[in-house]
Amino acid sequence: MSAAEAGGAWPWAPGSATGIGSLPGTDITEAQRIVLGELPDLPHLPELPARGPGAELVGRTAGLLVELPVELYAARWRIAGRPGRDLRRTRDLWERDLDQLTEQAGEYTGPLKIQAGGPFTLAATVDLPLGGAILRDHGAVRDLAQSLADGLRAHVADVRARVPGTTVLLQLDEPALPAVLAGRVPTESGLGTLRAVDASVARERLRTVVAAVGAPVIVHCCAADAPLALLREAGATAVALDLDRVGDLDALGEAIDAGLGLLAGAASTTPPFPSRAPSSAQVAERVREIWRKLGFPPAAAAAQVVVTPACGLAGAPVPYARAVLAACRDAGRRLAEDAG
Repeated sequence: MSAAEAGGAWPWAPGSATGIGSLPGTDITEAQRIVLGELPDLPHLPELPARGPGAELVGRTAGLLVELPVELYAARWRIAGRPGRDLRRTRDLWERDLDQLTEQAGEYTGPLKIQAGGPFTLAATVDLPLGGAILRDHGAVRDLAQSLADGLRAHVADVRARVPGTTVLLQLDEPALPAVLAGRVPTESGLGTLRAVDASVARERLRTVVAAVGAPVIVHCCAADAPLALLREAGATAVALDLDRVGDLDALGEAIDAGLGLLAGAASTTPPFPSRAPSSAQVAERVREIWRKLGFPPAAAAAQVVVTPACGLAGAPVPYARAVLAACRDAGRRLAEDAG
């Protein structure tokens, strides 16, 4: 059930802004400080892929799986027979990040967003022990979704214990989901594609994860054909989209009208990066523009929309990344002023 269907109260304050997840650099202490300073209304736990394997989306999420250990083989993650060095490194990175969150945000009260890969992005990018993506075996996909659900439930509980005054929001990153549904995921050889997953099966696997975690779930999908109706039916509270890649405004309008929140990616994160980040006025106007096209009252945007960068900022220079987060924060406040 969406927040709107549950009574109209969104799990964030009107005029909020947040980041998608990744930031540049390797210093988690500084990254967490930047997030808490620039995004005081809805901070997130930053991800730093530049630290290497186990810090990027797939390895980081695979480290949360329950009773499905992983290892690196030929630069890809695969299911392993037993926990080993690669998994220990991933979990050590997690522990450092969560320790910094505890130290810097332990007294924070308010919503806090954490991120992990979704079951279908994992299934398309993590291999079976003998090779080939998990996605090729639908029984293995079911087991993966359940393992991820168990791991994320424990992860959410851990974050709540470390930051007891917070309301945890979980973002599931599913960039591969549209390709999974359309049968566009390549086989190991690259000469063919894996069979498409039926929408009803995808909905059920996503629902397994959403229902288990005990927190509002946001699904982030940067593809132009994000399956918005499916995500809402799976129980997502909101979707996170790059506004420049929204292909079907009618579908987006229907989803928002049905009560889906929107994390609106309104500040570019695509290289090459300009010398100056967009201003808060430009970011706010980008949100207003699409809101007008959708035909919704301007005053409603501040409550249902959270302003974000278009995607992660791992490849950006640190000053640019920081300026983009600040612009999103101030753009959110401009939208709140619109609402009076």
